[in-house]
Formats: sequence, structure tokens, C-alpha cells
Amino acid sequence: MARRIVSNVADLLSQCLFPPAGSLVNLAVSGGPDSVGMTLLAVEAGLIPHLHHVDHHVRPRSGHDAELVRHLAADLSLACTVHDVVLDGEGNFESRARAARRGVLPPDALTGHTMDDLAETQLLNLMRGAGLAGLSPMVGDSTKPLLRVRRSELRAYVEASGRPFAHDESNDDLALKRNAVRAQLVPVLNELADRDVVPILARQAELMAGERQWLEEVASPDAAFGLGELNCRELATWPVARLRAWLRPHLTTADMGDGTHPPTAAEVERAIEVIRGECQATELSGGRRLSRHEQFLKLG
Repeated sequence: MARRIVSNVADLLSQCLFPPAGSLVNLAVSGGPDSVGMTLLAVEAGLIPHLHHVDHHVRPRSGHDAELVRHLAADLSLACTVHDVVLDGEGNFESRARAARRGVLPPDALTGHTMDDLAETQLLNLMRGAGLAGLSPMVGDSTKPLLRVRRSELRAYVEASGRPFAHDESNDDLALKRNAVRAQLVPVLNELADRDVVPILARQAELMAGERQWLEEVASPDAAFGLGELNCRELATWPVARLRAWLRPHLTTADMGDGTHPPTAAEVERAIEVIRGECQATELSGGRRLSRHEQFLKLG
């Protein structure tokens, strides 16, 4: 299952989905090999990058990483901004760190997610239970220009350049599910399939993204109706797949700058029970309650 390591920058650039040469772009640069590689490729592509580094001040070497990014920017004569953030509160650290980054980074900042990241995210979503959206992550996202690039090829390119890069020791912690998927699950899948499964998963994600886009177009007339605008008697006549597609966006919640969270499958099924009159109301995440009043839904 050996793979070709791309050493020719032209080969790598042909796999990238960068904006046209001369474009001003913001890059989210952690200092790791993926983001350093993205920076070098962006320069080779004729872009004008502004590097953004987020220092959470959690890891002992976080200050070193910030200096590495500053030196990278200086060596390439690029603009650089280091954002200092402090993580407050309790709960999932990764979620809070992601929310903090999104809070300070420009919304259009490009990230160094590779094809391997896409496949790992797809597998994580599959284990959690996901529909088409969860099984086609990142596809079509203009802030992810490296989704056709393999992580190993990108790292080989950075190593060949002689540029230093940081190593995040948290990536070695197999207690974190993403790291376990990367280090344990993907190799097992490769062995069982007797081939490299990452390109297969990436191709499936692209196919699912196309089907999801088509379904969203088909469902777009339904999406124009708010949660309390349609009579439950009419809704109860809809096919269950149509009902689920209509309910999901209406039951989606926001999470403190960390994006949006769709309802669970169980929540959607309970909402359908309310529509069909099998129960009068149901409790949802976030302390919300979906009820039916005079044949119309009410979310409070």
C-alpha cells in the first residue's frame, strides 16, 4: 500500500484549490507541517498571504510556536498577526479551543486541512451517527484548499524545503478520538481493505456532497416555511424523509461561536411524533420544548 510522495511543487499545486494568483488571503497557521506547507504553497501559487496564529497559552511550547510563525512570515516577507486567547469555562477543551479560534480568526481564513483530515472527520461522524452532511464534511468549503492533498506528501514537501515546523504533542494522545482514528482505525481499515482507504473515503464524501446539494435543492420550497407556519395535519401526510429534512434546520442550535449543532436523530423522531399527534410535546437539547398548539408547532 505504498504511496507516491509528491516532491514536485507543480504536482502539489495542481491538487490545491487556491484562489487566483494575486489574491489577498488570510491563512490560519498553527506552525505545524500542514499549515506551514499551505503557506509555502500559497506563496508558490502567487497569492498574497496574511498569516494568523492563535496562541491559546495552554501548551508549554505555545510561545515557541508563535515565534516560529512570526519567523516564517518574516522570512517570506508576509504580514503576520498573533492572536492571544484565554480559554475560560468548563466542558470539552477541543470545542472551546475551536470556538476561541473562530472568534478571533477572519471568517475567510484558509486552513491546512488535508484529504486525510477529511477522511478522519468522516469516520468520526460515522461513529457518532451522521447523515449526508456528516459524511461529506468540508467538501465545497472554500476555506479548505488542500482537501485533495495527502498529509504525508505535504509534510515531505515541507521537510524538503528545510523550513522548521512545530509538533503539537497533543496529537500523540490516543485518548483523543481523532488521534485514535488516525493512528489506529485508518491503518486497520487499510489492512482489511488491502488498499489505501483515504482516497476512497474522500471520493465518497464528494459523491455524498453532490447528492446532498441536489436534495437541498429539491427541499428548498419546504425550507421557506417556518416551524410554526404549516398545519400538522398536512405535515403528517409528508414522507418521513421529507419531514426529517424540513425539521433538522429548524431544530439546529448554535453553540457559543463554535458553529451549529444539528438535532440528534432521536430528537427528530420525537418531533415527528408531535406532528403526528402521538404526543403533545417533547423536550429537546438546550432546555427547549417542542409542542403542538391548535395543529401548529411551537418551539420554546
